[in-house]
Formats: sequence, structure tokens, C-alpha cells
Amino acid sequence: MNWIVLIFAGCFEVAMTFCLGKTKGIHGTEFYLWILGFILSAAISMWLLSKAVQTLPIGTAYAIWTGIGALGTVLIGIFVFKEPVSFLRLFFIFTLFASIIGLKMVSD
Repeated sequence: MNWIVLIFAGCFEVAMTFCLGKTKGIHGTEFYLWILGFILSAAISMWLLSKAVQTLPIGTAYAIWTGIGALGTVLIGIFVFKEPVSFLRLFFIFTLFASIIGLKMVSD
């Protein structure tokens, strides 16, 4: 169950960075609404992470949480914010994903 909580924590970290990305070039009320989304996502992500580490090793949980956030943020950048894609970028995204899976497999 705590692995599922950890995955959700990572997803909220991705939501946090998505909200941050949406603040680029906007002003006024819309800016503050995205900042509010950023703050709420960060708080939920940290809370879920703190719940997950109650039974999971902190080093493994933090590495997986960060990896999910990094992987998700790169994918959001590519698909939503139209960031450039290259072979090496995709290669390292794959290795990051493989590392997350590997950490999960050796941490049971």
C-alpha cells in the first residue's frame, strides 16, 4: 500500500512542476491560481511522501519519489510544453525509468 502512496506522491510532484511551468509568461489572477496549485501539489506530495516513509526505507522512497517527479516532469515538458526531443534525452529518460523499477525490485 505504501508503494501506491509513494507513486501518488511522485504524481503530485509532477503536478507541482506542471503548475510552475504554467506560470511562465502569465500575470494577474491566473498566475496566482497556478501558484496556489503549485503550493497545494507540493504540500500533498510532501505529506504523501511522509506517509510512505513510515514503512519504506527513506533512501529508496526519496530516490523513487524524485525519479517519478523527474521522469514525469520531462515527459510533461516534451508533450505539454513542446520541449525538444533527442535520442540521448529519450535514452536517459529510459535509464531513469529502469532505475526506478530496479529500486522497487530490490527494495522488497
